[in-house]
Amino acid sequence: QVQLVESGGGLVQAGGSLRLSCAASRNIFSFVAMGWYRQAPGNKRELVAALTISGSTNYAGSVKGRFTISRDNAKNTVYLQMNSLKPEDTAVYYCNADARQYNYWGQGTQVTVAS
Repeated sequence: QVQLVESGGGLVQAGGSLRLSCAASRNIFSFVAMGWYRQAPGNKRELVAALTISGSTNYAGSVKGRFTISRDNAKNTVYLQMNSLKPEDTAVYYCNADARQYNYWGQGTQVTVAS
């Protein structure tokens, strides 16, 4: 069983920054891709950013230029650096690991951006 543990969420003023971390319980290169999703109340869970094993990245249009996904291989950790935060970024952020035959999810971390 794979565990993904997120941290780094919190309350921040609009225009501020946060960095989310997702620590995996096994080598992150065992996953096809890792990513961050978010879900705001009343909304569907949506992809925010993804990072493939080859290093390719994919971002939601609403966060391009503001968010950056990266990884630390030695720590089996994926990060989401979030800059220029907006109130509409408020959501629970979930880490995801795609093991091809199964998707693993973290417990989620709340990000609240005050206007």
